[in-house]
Amino acid sequence: MTGTTPLGTDRDEAARAHLWGHFTRQSAWEHGVPTIVRGEGHQIWDAHGKRYLDGLSGLFVVQVGHGRAELAARAREQAEQLAFFPLWSYAHPQAIDLAERLAAAAPGTLNHVFFTTGGGEAVETAWKLAKQYWKLVGRPGKHKVISRAVAYHGTPHGALSITGLPALREPFEPLVPGAHKVPNTNQYRAPEHLRDDPKAFGRWAADRIAEAIEFEGPDTVAAVFLEPVQNAGGCFPPPPGYFERVREICDRYDVLLVSDEVICAFGRIGSMFACEDFGYEPDMITCAKGMTSGYSPIGALIANDRLYEPFRSGTAMFPHGYTFGGHPVSAAVAMANLDIFEDERLLDHVKETAPAFRATLERLLDLPIVGDVRGEGFFYGIELVKDKATRATFDADESERLLRGFLSHALFDAGLYCRADDRGDPVVQLAPPLTCGQAEFDEMEQILRGVLSDAWMHV
Repeated sequence: MTGTTPLGTDRDEAARAHLWGHFTRQSAWEHGVPTIVRGEGHQIWDAHGKRYLDGLSGLFVVQVGHGRAELAARAREQAEQLAFFPLWSYAHPQAIDLAERLAAAAPGTLNHVFFTTGGGEAVETAWKLAKQYWKLVGRPGKHKVISRAVAYHGTPHGALSITGLPALREPFEPLVPGAHKVPNTNQYRAPEHLRDDPKAFGRWAADRIAEAIEFEGPDTVAAVFLEPVQNAGGCFPPPPGYFERVREICDRYDVLLVSDEVICAFGRIGSMFACEDFGYEPDMITCAKGMTSGYSPIGALIANDRLYEPFRSGTAMFPHGYTFGGHPVSAAVAMANLDIFEDERLLDHVKETAPAFRATLERLLDLPIVGDVRGEGFFYGIELVKDKATRATFDADESERLLRGFLSHALFDAGLYCRADDRGDPVVQLAPPLTCGQAEFDEMEQILRGVLSDAWMHV
């Protein structure tokens, strides 16, 4: 059972009275608070002892799986030695070692690591750095940013401005000015004349970035923020040639390219950084989640030599920071986590088994409710439709009944923790730990098949 708190309160009651859930309808807890108490490998258990397959790695985070004693031991060892010290004018060995390791893994001249405590902070940092960089090099008008429709980049005000989800932005407007949106790479919803030509669609989507830069004025645009595989909307991979074209556009207009890899880095797509999976070199990388596999919070901005140059000497300073950025315990855990990546060849494992994961999920295309299966690596979305022939989607009321009224609970009850999401068209998202294999792929497919078949009966 959920038990009682140290003050003797039933934990369900205490949660309803005091715990404010993130992105949570508090009313959903009126009939019980789903409480997870233990994890091991790719499995988690709730307070009632029921087992679930973690099909989302917590929140795209737990790359090496739950319950890794070596990571817990490294955290304790570091806390006993140096539990905390800031990076404000000082350094500590763990941050130095991790910065060197990340720089060595990043492509090209991305050699400079600014630590944060999470992904949204990393995105916030990237926009601030871009603005200050252009001021330092004598081009203060370059302050705007371009990102994609339906994209999620975080909750701080700057990152939220870059986010392309109106429902998440509206409660907090007015936001930071200067953030503009272009079409994303949803091939399934591409203009009809481009649906069967991914390369042409990629060129079309990339050219909308050039169009936006021209419209706003190249002397006003600081950076373009793109995820390698866009999360919100249900895992939109880049079409062939897309990032090559984006890089050309950014170079032509002298605009910085930021690869937001908060989800996609650390093996989620296959390589340590997903920009390498798709063959482009950004000016900055933002990353977080998988760096410690969630065993301790940390994030980072990795910038190239060009961006660092104005700060290399003289009196220039980046007046920005976070108390817990580069925390010694988190940095030590990150190093141990990356040791596991190497020792267990997890990047190779993802690259070798990703085709099997795709093939297993694509079996679901025989269901009338499944319109599209898309993604890369260990990161997939399954789009749900009313009519496969016309690709007709669900309206807002139907989506509410389907996702929150049925699917979210039904999938969890069936033993699969994943995400049913309608921040675009309705999708089910999957991102299992990188340690999973065919047995887990099959289990996910079987649970999804049963629940989605039932869902069709509720449509």
